[in-house]
Amino acid sequence: MLGFFSAKVDHPLADASEVRRVLNQLPAQEPAEALDSATAWLESLVATPEFRPERRLELIAQIDEAVLPQTRRLGRDYLTTLRQTRAGEFRLWRINYAYWSHLAAAYQDTLSRYRNDENAADALRPRLGSLCARLLNAYGSQLKWLQFRYGPIEGGFWKLAGDAYLEAERGQVAGRAIRLYANADERTPTAEYLKILLLQASSMDKLLPIEIEIAERLIAYLVPFFTLTDQARPENVYWVDAALPLPPTRLARLPDISPTLRFFATASALDALGQLRATIESKGGLPAEINFGGQYLPRLVLSVVDHLAACWSPVPPMRSHERRQVKSRMAVVAGLEAIRRQLDGQEPDGDGVESWVVEDVSQGGIGVQVSLVGKEWLMVGSLIGMQPEGGNNWLVGVVRRFNRESEAMGSVGIETLSKLPRGMIADSRGLETEIIFLDPPRENRDLRLALSVAAWVEQIPLLAEVDGRCLSLFPHTLLESGPGHMIATYRAEPAS
Repeated sequence: MLGFFSAKVDHPLADASEVRRVLNQLPAQEPAEALDSATAWLESLVATPEFRPERRLELIAQIDEAVLPQTRRLGRDYLTTLRQTRAGEFRLWRINYAYWSHLAAAYQDTLSRYRNDENAADALRPRLGSLCARLLNAYGSQLKWLQFRYGPIEGGFWKLAGDAYLEAERGQVAGRAIRLYANADERTPTAEYLKILLLQASSMDKLLPIEIEIAERLIAYLVPFFTLTDQARPENVYWVDAALPLPPTRLARLPDISPTLRFFATASALDALGQLRATIESKGGLPAEINFGGQYLPRLVLSVVDHLAACWSPVPPMRSHERRQVKSRMAVVAGLEAIRRQLDGQEPDGDGVESWVVEDVSQGGIGVQVSLVGKEWLMVGSLIGMQPEGGNNWLVGVVRRFNRESEAMGSVGIETLSKLPRGMIADSRGLETEIIFLDPPRENRDLRLALSVAAWVEQIPLLAEVDGRCLSLFPHTLLESGPGHMIATYRAEPAS
């Protein structure tokens, strides 16, 4: 009888001492190096069919656990590192996404062997619950990293995730609680699948990456309040057919009935979300029982709570203004500095003015189709200067929705913040500071400004000369922040 480390397996990890060396080395490496190494080991395991299936699964799981701290650290670096270049940011994204994709592929390959090889099925059957839960967990992380860049998410992803869930059901392990990692809560394959569905159903295309991270943590905490069922009930809000390459969809009407059709309601989770909101507001801090993976301001978490509540409401969020379908173009400049220069009559630096295709307009915003080539800067929260075709004035808006339909094209929703913006240089304690007035700069009133992150200092006013008058601008309320800018209200008073 052959042992785990048969001489017939031509692979370094067929040797027990090499396995120990690798598993000790991975946690000691720098995070990026560790994930690159883990990715290479996973690829090589998939490419070596001679391993016994149960041993291959054990090795994949050991690598998965060995680099878990590095995945968390590298994820924090991606979300929180200030002033990293776009190339550096994309490198971090690529390393993380590649790792989770190859981990999912390795578990998926093992599940395929379980399905297609009778001997492998016999060996893996006692581990089927763990295999399906780990595979769905890896798919969930892969989906989150795709959502950090707003897609694209191909139909094949939903088919593979659904197949893993259905395999767990067939094996009667979908409800079996598994502890995937040490010191982690137990999860069932069904809960891991539900987490994936909720990540998609919760409109991540309207959130910043840091907000997507918070949303994922909240979803993981609230998953026990959801139930996946094959019963069509009045309280159901979403449906998914696990056998089809389709994402979860709101239940506007009953879909075609099939054995793989599943529904989930949101009422219990909405109640829990409301209680969570009340707790955060009353305590002025975040509850210790939720692992947010970092330190966040309560107001940021509350904004994500409100977003999830809107997405999970039985009544979908309604648009404030009617949209009209159009086909036209508009000139675009991006970022605080470029917009200020354009409003001030100066030539923009960098790539200059772009031309985007407008698809629909409303009183509150514009929907556009955009070529994504060379636009790694584009994300939810980006500040945009716009001049519709045939117009003379520039508008200022902010990206509220971004869906990467393919690597080359994206759909973007822009909220109009100002139809009469003014850009100028203000004085911030002797330093020149670029600002954009989003409201008319009149005395003795509150008005909105867009300005750099560094320029927002509580209690410190800005000085600006407007039409021959010197205004003191006193900071009042920080409204929101985005890539390279903040939007805040200031009190405008005559300078003394």
